Amino acid sequence: MRRFSILAILIFTLVVSASAQNKKRVAVLDFEYSTVHSSSSAFFGTNYDLGRGIRDLVVEELVKGGVYSVIERAALDAVLNEQDFSNSNRANPASAAQIAQILGVDAIIIGSITKFGRDDKSQGVSGGGFGGFGRAVGGIGRKKAKAVAGITARIINTDTAEILGVSTQDGESQRSGIALGGGGSRGGTGGRGAIQNSSSNFAGTIVGEAVMAAVVPLVRELETYDGRIVKKQRSIEGLVADYAEGIVILNVGSAGGVAVGDVLDVKRTVREVKDPATGKVLRKIESSLGKVTITEVDETSAVGNFAGDTAPAVGDTVKN
Repeated sequence: MRRFSILAILIFTLVVSASAQNKKRVAVLDFEYSTVHSSSSAFFGTNYDLGRGIRDLVVEELVKGGVYSVIERAALDAVLNEQDFSNSNRANPASAAQIAQILGVDAIIIGSITKFGRDDKSQGVSGGGFGGFGRAVGGIGRKKAKAVAGITARIINTDTAEILGVSTQDGESQRSGIALGGGGSRGGTGGRGAIQNSSSNFAGTIVGEAVMAAVVPLVRELETYDGRIVKKQRSIEGLVADYAEGIVILNVGSAGGVAVGDVLDVKRTVREVKDPATGKVLRKIESSLGKVTITEVDETSAVGNFAGDTAPAVGDTVKN
């Protein structure tokens, strides 16, 4: 019974690893938000980077969906800083494709925010006094706000900058109220810096409801374009930096094309064949030690579980 359980676990691990390897790798750039810059600043009470916040929400939903393998923020930021990729190029397919090639992803997602904030509606109240709003002759006006959001996104071919798919979604809150930043019925006119777009309480605000009402269907539609993306063949090569108790740490990470779920060969050079005239190494004779299944990745390193007959050592090579 125990042997059967171990076998079942091994089969499940291999299936999960194979599935992860078959996923298309995508990167998501910060969304362009110049159209809604003023309403964003009014809501947050500061010059908050709404494009980055929406990007993070899209990534979270993509990860939940499990259709794509999404490159992490650290690797993306490193490339953007190195290439001096400005915010104005966020929605430019040609520039995005260039960044995608450097990242080694199969496609890149760019987008823009077209609507964000309040949709005010006046409500008339006639006669007499009305609570704390004072007394009116012939009626008073009171505004209630419903939050709205509009987002568009495109999947870009990394080789040609061709647009492979587009999704445009609008969302609005199911509630309305004076305060967009809080629970909904009473209070001030906005978040005024109290709400951060990526914080846990953002989705509970009225404007957060509107944003998520647009983000979720947007991501679901982006997932339907999976078949239009061509998976690139990645060439990965690195060295074992550390090994202990079945865990291997490599000196190559996402910048070198490594992704969670990759299964890489671990090899050791047992002999070098040299040119007798020049001493130049003509060929390395390698012995296979086993395989490492990647479980964690950052920009410059990776961690994985080793399976094989001979334990790896520092300096052994890993390849796909």
